[in-house]
Order: sequence, then C-alpha cells, then structure tokens
Amino acid sequence: MINNKLLETLYNLDNTFGVSGNEEETAAALRKEMEGLYDEHIEDPLGSQIFIKYGKDRERKIVLSAHMDEIGFILNYIEDNGIGRFLPVGYHDDRTAVNQDMVVMTESGKKVYGVTGSKPAHIMTEEDHEKVIKIEDLYVDFGTTSREETQALGVEAGDYMGFAREGYVLNNGKFYTGKSVDDRAGCAVLVEALRRLQDEELDVTVCMVGSVQEEVGMRSGAPLANRLNPELFLAVDVTLTGDTPGVEINKCSERMGAGPGIKFYDWDPILGATGNNVPRKVTSALIQTAKKHNIPFQREVMTGGGTDAWSAAMSGCGVLAGGICIPQRYMHTAVGTVNMDDMEYTVQLLVNFLKEYKGL
Repeated sequence: MINNKLLETLYNLDNTFGVSGNEEETAAALRKEMEGLYDEHIEDPLGSQIFIKYGKDRERKIVLSAHMDEIGFILNYIEDNGIGRFLPVGYHDDRTAVNQDMVVMTESGKKVYGVTGSKPAHIMTEEDHEKVIKIEDLYVDFGTTSREETQALGVEAGDYMGFAREGYVLNNGKFYTGKSVDDRAGCAVLVEALRRLQDEELDVTVCMVGSVQEEVGMRSGAPLANRLNPELFLAVDVTLTGDTPGVEINKCSERMGAGPGIKFYDWDPILGATGNNVPRKVTSALIQTAKKHNIPFQREVMTGGGTDAWSAAMSGCGVLAGGICIPQRYMHTAVGTVNMDDMEYTVQLLVNFLKEYKGL
C-alpha cells in the first residue's frame, strides 16, 4: 500500500519550478513541508536549505543531502519574430528537448509557457532524419509575433526554463512519473524520515539538506560539509535502472521495487574525475541496518553518475561520505519514474540507521 503522505510530499515538490540556479520555488515548498520538524533552519549563500534536528550531542552531525534542482534550460536570445533560443542547464539528451511543453520563470516570478519546435518531418531531408537536433538549434514558441511582444510577457535572455509537466501515479499503481523526481524523490524521502523521527531523541544531530546546483557540477557538497563539519555525509539521490528494454542489466543492475541502492562506487567520466569511492565502513553499516530490519536493498556500482557526496568527501580535511539511491527509470527526461515501494524502503533504512547510529 502506498504511503499517501509520502506520495503527497513527492507530488508537491516535483511540481515546483527548480532549474539549477533558480530553485527558490522548490525551496519554499520544502520549507513548508518541513514545518515543525526541525530545531533550526539555515539558508546558505548558494540557496541550499539546511534543517537541523539537534541530538543529545549538538556537535556530532550527520548530513543527509538531497538536491532540489532539476535539469532545464536558459534562454540566450529572442528572435525578431518573438521566438526564443535556449541552451542546456545540466546534462541532457538532445532528443528529449524537442516538441515539449515548457515554462519560463521570469525575473518577476511570473511563469510564461511555450512549446519547443523544429523543422516539421514532412519537409526534412533524408540527412535531417538521420541526425539528432541539437538543443542550441531548437527554439521555444511563446505564441508571439515579435521580440517586443515576448518581452512584454516578462521574458528575457537569462531566464531559466523547464519542462511544464504535472506528475502523477501511473494507472493507480505504485509508479510515480514526474519531470523532476531527480531529485525531488530524495527530498520527499528526507522530509518523511524527519516526520518519523519527530519525537525521537537521537544521539547525534541530523542536518537535513535540500541542496542546489547539483546538476551543474555537484556544487553544494563541499560548502555544506565545510559549514556543518559532519562526521558523516550521506547523499540521497536517484540511480539508473536496468529493467527496461535496451538497457543492459549488467551495466545498470538496479531494479524497480527491489529497494534502495547502497552506493559503493560512482564515477562520471563525462564531467571528469568526479565520483565517490565509498569507504567500506559506510556501506557495511547501511547494509547491517537493512538486514537487521528486513529492508530490501541493492548494491549500487555505476559509472555515468555522481552526487554531492563526491565534493563533500574532498572538503576540508576530508569527510566520510556515501550515498543511498532510489531506483529511477528515464533519468534526465520529463518522464522520470520511481516506485513508491522503493521510496518507502529508503525512508525505513534512513530512520532505522539514524535511530541506532553510534558512530563508524
């Protein structure tokens, strides 16, 4: 049975605008969800939201971080006829950006809607049909006929743009699909974990964080670790799955509904030497908790990814860092999909780990 409160939280967070660099609306929604669940709130200079629940020892801290930001786009030019040109924010597959509903967040906070387009298939050449249209060659149509008319809507170069799609549960089942479950799913899990720990007195202080700008270089991990000086930093993010056609299970071994992935290793060769080799004492402690409480889990080893744990691990004099990942289909598209059982299992793992944590 789906936990309706957890689903409601995911829905409320997923359906906010939060492209990297413009996460304010998501931050406001997260603060609302977190009301009454923390002792202190801090917003750091980048915009990350830090919610502190003090334990018996105020100085010993565990950071749980899930990023608020989503991939999107930024407008870079408005044509004479009112059409907007745009560039990617975060890592995209160019094929997923064409023929989409889009929303622009203007400087005033007004949302302006448009659709992306390209040359119609009817007049494409054979060569056109064989190539992927680059994002920088696409455009967004606001239904205007001049630059002045588009600007009158409040749209300017430098405005961020995201997918305009409302999330929902597929056919009343256990799969939720949304535009930004990467990583509003992680944010929702952390909110629910703090709800269940509301009346618990923990040995250590828990710092629950909705971080920013993860999708453009995992930029929040180090500043957070430097500020909070935790003895353990856990990134709660999503991970690739291999249980759909065309995806080799030996390369993406996580399966939907089989529980959270405990991260052993991640590395992003596209961004360079970014990633995290998780110390064994972190993975062993998480696995011990999962086994003790009969919580399904998976062992996650992958390339092509990265989390805030990477930058956190190398901050200051070094921080013990690892990750827990929620399996997700269709990563970095407008139709990202998670299984609510995996969300629930992730909450259970975090809650039990924190209640029993004595140190590593």
